[in-house]
Amino acid sequence: MTEHTHFALGAWSTRQLAAVEQALSRWVAPPEPRPAPAGLGDAMRYAVLDGGKRLRPLLVMAACEAVDGSPAAALRVACAVELIHAYSLVHDDMPCMDNDILRRGKPTVHVKFGQAQALLAGDALQALAFELLTPEDGSIEPATQATLCRMLAQAAGYQGMAGGQAIDLASVGKALTSAELHDMHRLKTGALLQASVLMGAACGAAPALAQNALCDYGAAVGLAFQVVDDILDVTADSATLGKTAGKDAAQDKPTFVSLMGLPASRNYAQELLSQAHHSLKASELRHTAALSALADMLVNRTT
Repeated sequence: MTEHTHFALGAWSTRQLAAVEQALSRWVAPPEPRPAPAGLGDAMRYAVLDGGKRLRPLLVMAACEAVDGSPAAALRVACAVELIHAYSLVHDDMPCMDNDILRRGKPTVHVKFGQAQALLAGDALQALAFELLTPEDGSIEPATQATLCRMLAQAAGYQGMAGGQAIDLASVGKALTSAELHDMHRLKTGALLQASVLMGAACGAAPALAQNALCDYGAAVGLAFQVVDDILDVTADSATLGKTAGKDAAQDKPTFVSLMGLPASRNYAQELLSQAHHSLKASELRHTAALSALADMLVNRTT
Protein backbone atom coordinates (compact mmCIF):
# COMPACT_ATOMS: atom_id res chain seq x y z
CA MET A 1 0.00 0.00 0.00
CA THR A 2 1.06 3.60 -0.38
CA GLU A 3 1.11 6.87 1.49
CA HIS A 4 -2.05 7.82 -0.42
CA THR A 5 -4.23 4.94 0.83
CA HIS A 6 -6.51 7.49 2.52
CA PHE A 7 -7.38 9.00 -0.86
CA ALA A 8 -11.06 8.47 -1.71
CA LEU A 9 -10.56 7.12 -5.24
CA GLY A 10 -14.18 6.04 -5.59
CA ALA A 11 -15.62 9.46 -4.89
CA TRP A 12 -12.97 11.20 -6.99
CA SER A 13 -13.51 8.82 -9.92
CA THR A 14 -17.28 9.20 -9.74
CA ARG A 15 -16.98 12.96 -10.14
CA GLN A 16 -14.48 12.73 -13.00
CA LEU A 17 -16.37 10.01 -14.84
CA ALA A 18 -19.66 11.89 -14.61
CA ALA A 19 -18.04 14.85 -16.36
CA VAL A 20 -16.42 12.61 -19.00
CA GLU A 21 -19.61 10.68 -19.73
CA GLN A 22 -21.62 13.88 -20.07
CA ALA A 23 -19.03 15.35 -22.42
CA LEU A 24 -18.81 12.21 -24.54
CA SER A 25 -22.59 12.10 -24.88
CA ARG A 26 -22.56 15.76 -25.92
CA TRP A 27 -19.63 15.53 -28.36
CA VAL A 28 -19.87 12.08 -29.99
CA ALA A 29 -22.20 12.36 -32.98
CA PRO A 30 -25.16 13.83 -31.07
CA PRO A 31 -28.55 13.14 -32.72
CA GLU A 32 -29.38 16.86 -32.63
CA PRO A 33 -29.15 19.30 -34.26
CA ARG A 34 -27.59 17.48 -37.23
CA PRO A 35 -27.35 13.67 -37.00
CA ALA A 36 -24.50 11.76 -38.63
CA PRO A 37 -25.59 10.31 -41.98
CA ALA A 38 -26.83 6.79 -42.67
CA GLY A 39 -26.84 5.64 -39.05
CA LEU A 40 -23.11 6.23 -38.58
CA GLY A 41 -23.72 8.18 -35.39
CA ASP A 42 -25.54 5.24 -33.83
CA ALA A 43 -22.51 2.99 -34.38
CA MET A 44 -20.14 5.66 -33.05
CA ARG A 45 -22.16 6.21 -29.88
CA TYR A 46 -22.60 2.46 -29.36
CA ALA A 47 -18.82 2.05 -29.51
CA VAL A 48 -18.11 4.76 -26.94
CA LEU A 49 -20.98 5.33 -24.53
CA ASP A 50 -22.14 3.25 -21.56
CA GLY A 51 -19.14 1.01 -21.12
CA GLY A 52 -15.46 0.69 -20.40
CA LYS A 53 -13.24 1.40 -17.43
CA ARG A 54 -12.36 4.92 -18.69
CA LEU A 55 -8.89 4.43 -17.23
CA ARG A 56 -7.25 6.67 -19.82
CA PRO A 57 -9.55 9.64 -19.13
CA LEU A 58 -8.96 9.18 -15.40
CA LEU A 59 -5.20 9.23 -15.93
CA VAL A 60 -5.57 12.45 -17.95
CA MET A 61 -7.60 14.14 -15.23
CA ALA A 62 -5.29 12.94 -12.45
CA ALA A 63 -2.16 14.13 -14.25
CA CYS A 64 -3.75 17.51 -14.93
CA GLU A 65 -4.61 17.76 -11.24
CA ALA A 66 -1.00 16.90 -10.32
CA VAL A 67 0.31 19.93 -12.23
CA ASP A 68 -2.60 22.26 -11.37
CA GLY A 69 -3.61 22.37 -15.03
CA SER A 70 -6.78 23.49 -16.80
CA PRO A 71 -9.77 21.21 -16.08
CA ALA A 72 -11.53 22.40 -19.25
CA ALA A 73 -8.57 21.42 -21.41
CA ALA A 74 -8.17 18.12 -19.55
CA LEU A 75 -11.79 17.19 -20.19
CA ARG A 76 -11.28 17.54 -23.94
CA VAL A 77 -8.04 15.58 -23.74
CA ALA A 78 -9.70 12.86 -21.68
CA CYS A 79 -12.46 12.43 -24.25
CA ALA A 80 -10.02 12.54 -27.18
CA VAL A 81 -7.87 9.78 -25.71
CA GLU A 82 -10.94 7.67 -25.00
CA LEU A 83 -12.12 8.09 -28.60
CA ILE A 84 -8.78 6.81 -29.89
CA HIS A 85 -9.03 3.85 -27.53
CA ALA A 86 -12.62 3.14 -28.58
CA TYR A 87 -11.81 3.30 -32.28
CA SER A 88 -8.91 0.89 -31.77
CA LEU A 89 -11.21 -1.61 -30.07
CA VAL A 90 -13.79 -1.38 -32.86
CA HIS A 91 -11.15 -2.19 -35.47
CA ASP A 92 -9.31 -4.72 -33.29
CA ASP A 93 -12.50 -6.77 -32.81
CA MET A 94 -13.17 -7.08 -36.54
CA PRO A 95 -12.77 -10.43 -38.36
CA CYS A 96 -9.62 -9.25 -40.16
CA MET A 97 -7.89 -8.72 -36.81
CA ASP A 98 -8.95 -10.44 -33.56
CA ASN A 99 -12.40 -11.51 -34.79
CA ASP A 100 -14.18 -11.08 -31.45
CA ILE A 101 -17.90 -10.94 -30.79
CA LEU A 102 -18.00 -9.56 -27.24
CA ARG A 103 -16.77 -6.22 -25.92
CA ARG A 104 -17.76 -4.38 -22.73
CA GLY A 105 -20.38 -7.03 -22.08
CA LYS A 106 -22.26 -6.53 -25.35
CA PRO A 107 -21.92 -7.55 -29.02
CA THR A 108 -19.01 -5.89 -30.80
CA VAL A 109 -19.73 -3.07 -33.21
CA HIS A 110 -19.28 -5.11 -36.40
CA VAL A 111 -21.66 -7.77 -35.04
CA LYS A 112 -24.28 -5.14 -34.25
CA PHE A 113 -23.88 -2.83 -37.27
CA GLY A 114 -21.92 -4.77 -39.89
CA GLN A 115 -18.26 -4.64 -40.85
CA ALA A 116 -18.41 -1.64 -43.17
CA GLN A 117 -20.23 0.52 -40.63
CA ALA A 118 -17.81 -0.58 -37.90
CA LEU A 119 -14.85 0.40 -40.05
CA LEU A 120 -16.34 3.82 -40.75
CA ALA A 121 -17.32 4.34 -37.11
CA GLY A 122 -13.71 3.71 -36.06
CA ASP A 123 -12.44 6.11 -38.71
CA ALA A 124 -14.89 8.80 -37.61
CA LEU A 125 -14.03 8.40 -33.92
CA GLN A 126 -10.34 8.80 -34.68
CA ALA A 127 -10.96 12.00 -36.62
CA LEU A 128 -13.26 13.35 -33.90
CA ALA A 129 -10.52 12.88 -31.30
CA PHE A 130 -8.36 15.49 -33.02
CA GLU A 131 -11.34 17.77 -33.56
CA LEU A 132 -11.89 17.80 -29.80
CA LEU A 133 -8.28 18.87 -29.25
CA THR A 134 -8.66 21.89 -31.52
CA PRO A 135 -11.62 23.87 -30.15
CA GLU A 136 -12.40 27.40 -31.23
CA ASP A 137 -13.74 28.44 -27.83
CA GLY A 138 -10.37 29.43 -26.35
CA SER A 139 -10.35 26.60 -23.82
CA ILE A 140 -7.00 25.34 -25.16
CA GLU A 141 -4.27 27.69 -26.34
CA PRO A 142 -3.27 27.17 -30.02
CA ALA A 143 0.29 26.13 -29.13
CA THR A 144 -1.03 23.61 -26.62
CA GLN A 145 -3.48 22.29 -29.22
CA ALA A 146 -0.59 21.55 -31.56
CA THR A 147 1.41 19.85 -28.80
CA LEU A 148 -1.53 17.68 -27.78
CA CYS A 149 -2.32 16.68 -31.37
CA ARG A 150 1.28 15.65 -31.95
CA MET A 151 1.42 13.64 -28.72
CA LEU A 152 -1.81 11.81 -29.49
CA ALA A 153 -0.85 11.13 -33.11
CA GLN A 154 2.49 9.65 -32.08
CA ALA A 155 0.90 7.47 -29.40
CA ALA A 156 -1.77 6.18 -31.77
CA GLY A 157 0.28 5.75 -34.94
CA TYR A 158 2.99 3.45 -36.26
CA GLN A 159 5.36 4.48 -33.46
CA GLY A 160 2.69 3.60 -30.91
CA MET A 161 -0.57 1.70 -30.78
CA ALA A 162 -0.94 0.83 -34.48
CA GLY A 163 2.66 -0.35 -34.62
CA GLY A 164 2.10 -2.55 -31.59
CA GLN A 165 -1.03 -4.02 -33.14
CA ALA A 166 0.95 -4.87 -36.27
CA ILE A 167 3.55 -6.70 -34.18
CA ASP A 168 0.76 -8.48 -32.30
CA LEU A 169 -0.84 -9.78 -35.49
CA ALA A 170 2.53 -10.85 -36.89
CA SER A 171 3.42 -12.69 -33.66
CA VAL A 172 0.55 -15.20 -33.52
CA GLY A 173 1.99 -18.66 -33.06
CA LYS A 174 5.51 -17.34 -32.54
CA ALA A 175 7.68 -17.49 -29.44
CA LEU A 176 8.78 -13.98 -28.55
CA THR A 177 11.69 -13.12 -26.30
CA SER A 178 11.05 -11.04 -23.21
CA ALA A 179 12.47 -7.97 -24.98
CA GLU A 180 10.24 -8.51 -28.02
CA LEU A 181 7.14 -8.96 -25.87
CA HIS A 182 7.95 -5.82 -23.92
CA ASP A 183 8.46 -3.84 -27.13
CA MET A 184 5.11 -5.01 -28.52
CA HIS A 185 3.14 -4.03 -25.43
CA ARG A 186 5.05 -0.80 -24.90
CA LEU A 187 3.61 0.23 -28.25
CA LYS A 188 0.24 -1.53 -28.41
CA THR A 189 -1.05 -0.74 -24.92
CA GLY A 190 1.56 1.32 -23.10
CA ALA A 191 1.91 4.19 -25.56
CA LEU A 192 -1.66 5.45 -25.21
CA LEU A 193 -1.72 4.99 -21.43
CA GLN A 194 1.57 6.87 -21.11
CA ALA A 195 0.28 9.56 -23.45
CA SER A 196 -2.80 9.95 -21.27
CA VAL A 197 -0.55 10.92 -18.37
CA LEU A 198 1.69 13.21 -20.40
CA MET A 199 -1.19 14.90 -22.22
CA GLY A 200 -2.91 15.53 -18.92
CA ALA A 201 0.29 17.11 -17.64
CA ALA A 202 0.49 19.21 -20.82
CA CYS A 203 -2.76 20.90 -19.73
CA GLY A 204 -0.66 22.71 -17.15
CA ALA A 205 2.97 23.57 -16.54
CA ALA A 206 5.45 21.29 -14.83
CA PRO A 207 9.25 21.43 -14.50
CA ALA A 208 11.37 19.02 -16.52
CA LEU A 209 12.01 16.88 -13.45
CA ALA A 210 8.30 16.31 -12.97
CA GLN A 211 7.67 15.69 -16.65
CA ASN A 212 10.38 13.04 -16.78
CA ALA A 213 9.04 11.38 -13.65
CA LEU A 214 5.50 11.35 -15.04
CA CYS A 215 6.86 9.81 -18.23
CA ASP A 216 8.39 7.01 -16.16
CA TYR A 217 5.16 6.62 -14.19
CA GLY A 218 3.17 6.33 -17.42
CA ALA A 219 5.54 3.71 -18.80
CA ALA A 220 5.26 1.64 -15.61
CA VAL A 221 1.47 1.72 -15.38
CA GLY A 222 1.12 1.14 -19.12
CA LEU A 223 3.13 -2.07 -18.94
CA ALA A 224 1.54 -3.13 -15.65
CA PHE A 225 -1.91 -2.78 -17.19
CA GLN A 226 -0.99 -5.23 -19.95
CA VAL A 227 0.60 -7.71 -17.54
CA VAL A 228 -2.61 -7.73 -15.48
CA ASP A 229 -4.68 -8.06 -18.67
CA ASP A 230 -2.70 -11.18 -19.55
CA ILE A 231 -3.23 -12.55 -16.04
CA LEU A 232 -6.97 -11.92 -16.15
CA ASP A 233 -7.25 -13.56 -19.56
CA VAL A 234 -6.39 -16.89 -17.93
CA THR A 235 -7.93 -16.39 -14.46
CA ALA A 236 -11.27 -14.61 -15.07
CA ASP A 237 -14.37 -15.57 -17.02
CA SER A 238 -15.99 -13.74 -19.92
CA ALA A 239 -18.91 -12.45 -17.84
CA THR A 240 -16.53 -10.86 -15.36
CA LEU A 241 -14.25 -9.37 -18.02
CA GLY A 242 -16.99 -8.20 -20.36
CA LYS A 243 -14.97 -9.67 -23.23
CA THR A 244 -13.98 -13.14 -24.36
CA ALA A 245 -11.77 -14.80 -21.76
CA GLY A 246 -9.02 -17.20 -22.82
CA LYS A 247 -8.77 -15.56 -26.22
CA ASP A 248 -4.99 -15.16 -26.16
CA ALA A 249 -4.32 -18.84 -25.49
CA ALA A 250 -6.94 -19.91 -28.02
CA GLN A 251 -5.26 -17.81 -30.70
CA ASP A 252 -1.77 -18.89 -29.59
CA LYS A 253 -0.72 -15.32 -28.86
CA PRO A 254 2.42 -14.63 -26.83
CA THR A 255 1.63 -13.13 -23.42
CA PHE A 256 3.46 -12.40 -20.20
CA VAL A 257 1.78 -15.44 -18.64
CA SER A 258 2.84 -17.75 -21.47
CA LEU A 259 6.39 -16.39 -21.23
CA MET A 260 6.85 -16.03 -17.47
CA GLY A 261 4.14 -18.15 -15.89
CA LEU A 262 1.30 -16.94 -13.66
CA PRO A 263 3.14 -16.44 -10.31
CA ALA A 264 6.04 -14.56 -11.92
CA SER A 265 3.61 -12.39 -13.89
CA ARG A 266 1.80 -11.43 -10.70
CA ASN A 267 5.11 -10.56 -9.04
CA TYR A 268 6.13 -8.51 -12.08
CA ALA A 269 2.90 -6.50 -11.93
CA GLN A 270 3.67 -5.61 -8.32
CA GLU A 271 7.24 -4.63 -9.26
CA LEU A 272 5.90 -2.28 -11.90
CA LEU A 273 3.48 -0.83 -9.37
CA SER A 274 6.41 -0.08 -7.06
CA GLN A 275 8.20 1.62 -9.95
CA ALA A 276 5.13 3.77 -10.61
CA HIS A 277 4.98 4.91 -6.99
CA HIS A 278 8.71 5.61 -6.95
CA SER A 279 8.33 7.80 -10.05
CA LEU A 280 5.54 9.81 -8.44
CA LYS A 281 7.70 10.43 -5.41
CA ALA A 282 10.58 11.49 -7.67
CA SER A 283 8.31 13.99 -9.45
CA GLU A 284 8.23 16.16 -6.30
CA LEU A 285 4.68 17.15 -7.25
CA ARG A 286 2.31 17.70 -4.35
CA HIS A 287 -1.01 16.53 -5.79
CA THR A 288 -0.29 12.97 -6.95
CA ALA A 289 -2.77 11.12 -4.73
CA ALA A 290 -5.12 10.36 -7.62
CA LEU A 291 -2.30 9.04 -9.83
CA SER A 292 -1.05 6.90 -6.96
CA ALA A 293 -4.48 5.44 -6.25
CA LEU A 294 -5.13 4.77 -9.93
CA ALA A 295 -1.89 2.79 -10.15
CA ASP A 296 -3.00 0.66 -7.21
CA MET A 297 -6.42 0.16 -8.76
CA LEU A 298 -5.26 -0.89 -12.21
CA VAL A 299 -2.72 -3.40 -10.92
CA ASN A 300 -5.03 -4.93 -8.29
CA ARG A 301 -8.17 -4.98 -10.43
CA THR A 302 -10.17 -8.14 -11.11
CA THR A 303 -11.80 -7.10 -14.40
